[in-house]
Amino acid sequence: MSICADHHHCQETALSTAETLCQSRGIRLTPQRRQVLALIWQSHRPVKAYDLLDQLRLTDSQAKPPTVYRALDFLMEQGLIHRIDSLNAYTGCGHPETLPCDCYFMICQTCGIAEECCNPNLSARINAMAKDRGFQAQHTVLEIAGLCQDCC
Repeated sequence: MSICADHHHCQETALSTAETLCQSRGIRLTPQRRQVLALIWQSHRPVKAYDLLDQLRLTDSQAKPPTVYRALDFLMEQGLIHRIDSLNAYTGCGHPETLPCDCYFMICQTCGIAEECCNPNLSARINAMAKDRGFQAQHTVLEIAGLCQDCC
């Protein structure tokens, strides 16, 4: 699944965008939050919280689970990352300036890459179906498992 041509550029853009957004929103992207975000953006494969903790402990032996979970909560609240529910893992958001974000994910079962896909028409249709049934949707999760073009 070809997500980006130059991942280093992709990662730096994500971090720069996060800093700019936090500044414009009047909130702090602390060094620890930035480090967690950088770890998430190391690849396009979703990463679990305890894997993040293990990586944090390489530079901060005192890092604890609440540290990671607080950073993850902040990053999700700001729309900087997504939680992939089926994997209990996290991945970077490709367009954090757009809140709220109704995206879905195509997850390759072989290489593990999760591609974020956004389709306003699909989101509108899901919301319309819910409304037609008198259902008030609070959170939509759509994850598609399969094989990416590189793994087929």
